[in-house]
Amino acid sequence: MSVKTLKYCVNNEWKDSVSGKYTPVMNPSLGVEIARAPVCTKEEVESAVLAARAAFPDWSGRPVAARTQIIFKFRELVNQRFDELATLVATEMGKNFEESKGDIVKVIEACELSLGAPLELQGYALMEATRGHDINLYREPVGVFVGVAPYNFPAMIPFGWFTPVCITSGNCIVLKAASMVPQSAMRLLEILIEAGLPKGVVNLVTCSREELSALLVHPQVNGISFVGSESVGVKVYAAAAAAGKRVQALVEAKNHAMVLEDAPLEWTANRIINSSFGCAGQRCMALPVVVVQESVADELVKIVKKLAEKLVVGAAYDPATQLGPLVSSGQKESVEKWIAKGLEEGAELVLDGRGVKPKGCENGYFVGPTILDKVQPGMTVGDVEIFGPVLCIKRCRDFEHGLSIMNANPFANGSSIFTASGHYGREFSRRTHGGMVGINVGIPVPLGFFPFSGHKRSFYGDLHCLGRDGLRFYTQVKTVTTKWISPEESQEARVSTWEGTINRQL
Repeated sequence: MSVKTLKYCVNNEWKDSVSGKYTPVMNPSLGVEIARAPVCTKEEVESAVLAARAAFPDWSGRPVAARTQIIFKFRELVNQRFDELATLVATEMGKNFEESKGDIVKVIEACELSLGAPLELQGYALMEATRGHDINLYREPVGVFVGVAPYNFPAMIPFGWFTPVCITSGNCIVLKAASMVPQSAMRLLEILIEAGLPKGVVNLVTCSREELSALLVHPQVNGISFVGSESVGVKVYAAAAAAGKRVQALVEAKNHAMVLEDAPLEWTANRIINSSFGCAGQRCMALPVVVVQESVADELVKIVKKLAEKLVVGAAYDPATQLGPLVSSGQKESVEKWIAKGLEEGAELVLDGRGVKPKGCENGYFVGPTILDKVQPGMTVGDVEIFGPVLCIKRCRDFEHGLSIMNANPFANGSSIFTASGHYGREFSRRTHGGMVGINVGIPVPLGFFPFSGHKRSFYGDLHCLGRDGLRFYTQVKTVTTKWISPEESQEARVSTWEGTINRQL
């Protein structure tokens, strides 16, 4: 199989990098290299920013309805290439085919959100706000943004969370695609260009952290949207905010779910399996920890183990596969080290996914479903994001004890409860620290019309992505106070220091 040399895109032109440096792009199901992504030079990254800045005046000056028409066409083209795109995600990232299709559905969903921009970007006005003065509020584009995408959602994040809302709001963007999985984003940009995207509005590079650091403080960049690890996200937020940029940094999590004794166990266990092992655990809304009431803990663990053992592990693009590989050999090694760490800390091994080698994929990066029981407070395996198919079981006496265990975690992307009690469901939604809450829902990610609203150390910034938050992040407010002069007023000489700014006579 030949290895494809990838390019970067500036002004709708795909260009070869002169750096001579490349990052291998692997097929994680087979463990073979399929492409190589350029490590763009500082000058190449600079050219992407300057192209976006040059395109901004014309793009931002277009009516919002004209901008949304391009996204509408893009949405239709994505629908036409749906299976092609899903196969590409599965091949380079390792999600099973159904999960990869979901990655593309989320691109379409974000397009549909952004098509509402003509309504959501409307401001408001007040006539006669003070005597003879009218005030209008407008939402305006900000300028040039940089979108820094992770590897785990190679389509949804760059072309769902970032691009549609950003550009329909009138901004331009430089996408820093994840170098391990750049082909999905590159293909989507090709489709967006086909939809009629003007030059410079969306540019795409792959580069090292050195070039990324320069982007964060670039004087022509107005804002940063980042998704990735907390260790990097904290640095991104600090550097960009200190340079005067607006920033949203969506980082890692350690989501917990509580299972009370009144929950239907088989029904609940199926949702735990889906939430914990979907996407091989490589999503920030995975469910890596279940806090279960002691009275039903043994029974629930038995059911979850039985269901996990039935999961079909195999090549991501095989329709029969339920659990695909991890994205890289490094991630496989990391997850296996975490399993060993959990056992060293005293957790009980219920199901061991190490050493799994599906037929025909013996060199792939696989870890099967793994379950660690009796994970106690202080065990790092139960508190730190593993990003793999590893489920930790913590036990609690009752609702209050379980809630205290969950809220002790420093991350708060999502949290769920499984119960038949309306009282406990309501109490949980009110008192949990999670920013996205599920009541009998394992993955409580709202539709894109609502924000992806992580809390605590899962998010750095003020405005989240998607929903109205996303549209506000990519726009800034301008107020215009107007006074039209009547013939009588034109003769007045006296002017108050507070003219038009207070509603009382001085």
